[in-house]
Amino acid sequence: MHKDIATPIRTKEILGKYGFSFKKSLGQNFLIDPNILKNITEYAGLSEKTAAIEIGPGIGALTEHLARTSGKVVAFEIDQRLIPILDDTLSPYKNVKIINEDILEADVAAIINKEFEGFEDIMVVANLPYYVTTPIILKLLMERLPIRGICVMLQKEVGDRISAQPGTKAYGSLSIAIQYYTEAEMVMTVPKTVFMPQPNVDSAVIRLTKREKPPVEVISEDFFFIVTRSSFAQRRKTILNNLSSQLPQGKEKKDMILEALSAAGIEPTRRGETLSIQEFGRLSDALYPNFN
Repeated sequence: MHKDIATPIRTKEILGKYGFSFKKSLGQNFLIDPNILKNITEYAGLSEKTAAIEIGPGIGALTEHLARTSGKVVAFEIDQRLIPILDDTLSPYKNVKIINEDILEADVAAIINKEFEGFEDIMVVANLPYYVTTPIILKLLMERLPIRGICVMLQKEVGDRISAQPGTKAYGSLSIAIQYYTEAEMVMTVPKTVFMPQPNVDSAVIRLTKREKPPVEVISEDFFFIVTRSSFAQRRKTILNNLSSQLPQGKEKKDMILEALSAAGIEPTRRGETLSIQEFGRLSDALYPNFN
């Protein structure tokens, strides 16, 4: 067994050896607690039959644990300076491939086809850079990749929003978008002390398991997401006011919005945060004919 990368001493050694300095713009915070990494891989449910996709491997702390517990790892690292470091730290593991590319620009489906032949079970596991957490998760879900799910470390506040239920402060269009595709659960909270450098906020690990089919069937997914986003434009406003101000020609079509709310069985004075995904589904289908 090789010495864990994720200890304060070993991390400092590696950074010193390469004269590496953290780039704030890339949200680089490296994990220095092997137990937490072990927990993440357990929550992800990996085995040698699993292929893992990692985003932002840093110096390889989590990558190493993924290499030990899964059949193959493909990690996307945007920072060119880390590539030689990863080649060194991960040299004991033959089942790891590092791709120097921005995950948001990458053709992930093509890479899965090429790299994961023979793997039925694919899981995304990562300690995500905080500043791009949401776009990364939404990209992975909206591209309908053949993955079982996503198990990632992120800012606790974002984890709260992703797993929030109707009627809570954290519930919003992000909760709905992600829960439309997956079952979301926060499995662990993580103190800021286990990172180098220490971030200003606490973190959490969230596990998203892809649904066989969405919890609600809608005429148009795109329009459903427009309606949910519009409904939360100003949280203090009623659903009627938000939709009137956000939908195209909403002010002129206020009567149509009222009719749609009535058809969906939703009081116009309610706020977006009180509506379930099912209610949003009925509402978007009722609005759809008048706004398309």
